[in-house]
Amino acid sequence: MHRWSQLFIPTLREAPADAEVASHKFLVRAGYVRQLAAGIYSYLFLGQRSFHKIMNIVREEMDKIGQEFFLPALHPREVWEASGRWTVMGDNMFRLKDRKGADLCLGMTHEEIMTEIARKELRSYKQLPQIWYQIQTKFRDEPRPKSGLLRVRQFTMKDAYSFDIDAAGLDVSYQKHRKVYCDIFERCGLKYVVIDAHSGAMGGSQSEEFMVRTPAGEDLVVSCEKCGYAANMEKATSKLAPVEELPAEGDGKPFEVHTPGMASIADIAAFFKMSPKNDIKTVAYMAQKPSEDGSKTLEVPVIAFLRGDHMVNETKLLTLVKGSELRPMQAEELEKYFQGPAGYLGPIGLVPAAKEQLGTWPDAKKQAPQNPRVVQVILDFGLEGRQNMVCGANKLDYHFKNVTPGRDFQWTVAADIRNVEAGEACPKCGTGLRIDTAVEIGHIFKLGYKYSESMGARVLDKNGKEVTPIMGSYGIGIERILTAAIEQSNDENGFWLPPSIAPFAIVVTPTNVSDENLLKTAEKIAQDLEKAGFDVLLDDRDERPGVKFKDADLVGIPYRVTVGKKVTEGTVEVVLRSTRTMQDVSISAIVEHFQKVLSPSR
Repeated sequence: MHRWSQLFIPTLREAPADAEVASHKFLVRAGYVRQLAAGIYSYLFLGQRSFHKIMNIVREEMDKIGQEFFLPALHPREVWEASGRWTVMGDNMFRLKDRKGADLCLGMTHEEIMTEIARKELRSYKQLPQIWYQIQTKFRDEPRPKSGLLRVRQFTMKDAYSFDIDAAGLDVSYQKHRKVYCDIFERCGLKYVVIDAHSGAMGGSQSEEFMVRTPAGEDLVVSCEKCGYAANMEKATSKLAPVEELPAEGDGKPFEVHTPGMASIADIAAFFKMSPKNDIKTVAYMAQKPSEDGSKTLEVPVIAFLRGDHMVNETKLLTLVKGSELRPMQAEELEKYFQGPAGYLGPIGLVPAAKEQLGTWPDAKKQAPQNPRVVQVILDFGLEGRQNMVCGANKLDYHFKNVTPGRDFQWTVAADIRNVEAGEACPKCGTGLRIDTAVEIGHIFKLGYKYSESMGARVLDKNGKEVTPIMGSYGIGIERILTAAIEQSNDENGFWLPPSIAPFAIVVTPTNVSDENLLKTAEKIAQDLEKAGFDVLLDDRDERPGVKFKDADLVGIPYRVTVGKKVTEGTVEVVLRSTRTMQDVSISAIVEHFQKVLSPSR
């Protein structure tokens, strides 16, 4: 039997000064974790019990479809170079050298290591499909650790990898993981949503995120409550309502207007007495990408045009142009490509690169002489079909009117490069969309051939032909399940966890341990519940009842059994932490009561 008096549960009355979100405050106050350094935490007794329960749920569900491995956290440089990600991961990767000077890194993820095993061990289609997973510590040199366990430098992940002979096989493996993930998160008691997602550095053709809505989240989820459409901001789309166009003036062709000091869209909208929807916003970037050998950074000019009231989604833009980073153009670059100043930039006079040049990164030394104003011009879909708009004239204190995209300027490609806004129409059913902050708890990817091809994994198909296996990658953040559960279930006094992941499902609290009858009754109740398969904590501390009740409210245990004066009547009080509802239950029926409301621990 676990007795509180014998355990290390260092509860605090005050939250740490740097705690910004509920989960951070309560994980520290409840004695689940202690910070060692920025983004590095020690998991104490209660925290570790919860993490073990979460990992057991993950393991039980994953064992239904896959096989558990345990891979090294320390990786040689060569494996990551084989996939091309040694350079791509940049400063996010912890790098070190051994005593012989060989380069190593701490694993952020394990696509490369799993693919290395597959490359050496898989020979035939008869060995496929394979689903391999592990629960392992990961490392990421997070530039701004914050929010407790939500943004850290060391964390625990369940990562899984599938190998199939073809795309149809990958579809099956992907759907298996999708179902298992839903089962895992439901067993963990989370209210979650599955959304279309951006694959990021993982690559691949399709990915979905499992998200929990919470104000503590750093991701934005766009969703429709009517039809169920959901996507993160990097993938979300919407239907735009028609815009009332400005009337054409004069002969309908673009003409300059003197706009002294009118460098902002708000100024221009007020000056012309028009909506920002009738303005063409210009956003000028240099898109960056490391050279193949990592020795230098290659850059290409990328100009985005969109409606004046819209914002560029840089992830969408980066994906389109196949870059790794974006930076704003500097004054000398604006002069080179626009021959005009910031605040007065526009599309007329630019020479767009050909569509087939999109995402190409020419070496400046090898590039043939060309018009210096050739740039990759990206037009947001929101400007297609528009007429008589206003834009910068690439000239200080001047703007153009009567500008019609397609007639007065061209572009390299049109694409969706903007952020969706709340209230815009759902792309599926037309209902107004909502936008929420959310925490990602899981992510599944169709990787395709990115790693198996680059690392040389091959098997023989049914015809004896050598083919490349197709891969999937599937991750779950163990700590994020706990933090998301706390974020969705807390109040000013603490939090409550689903019984399946709480360190204990029930705390039995005698109000006065000096009363031998109360203490013995509490011990007997705890023993009986434990024998019935429930996780029970006996609070046998010699403290005032109020202190014990406050601690019980704080530490996340969903049920409290108060053993007090009513013992003389043969009853105890059962308190449900989430609602604070109280119910008198016969001592003789206490086990039966919890068998009705709780499942015994597995």
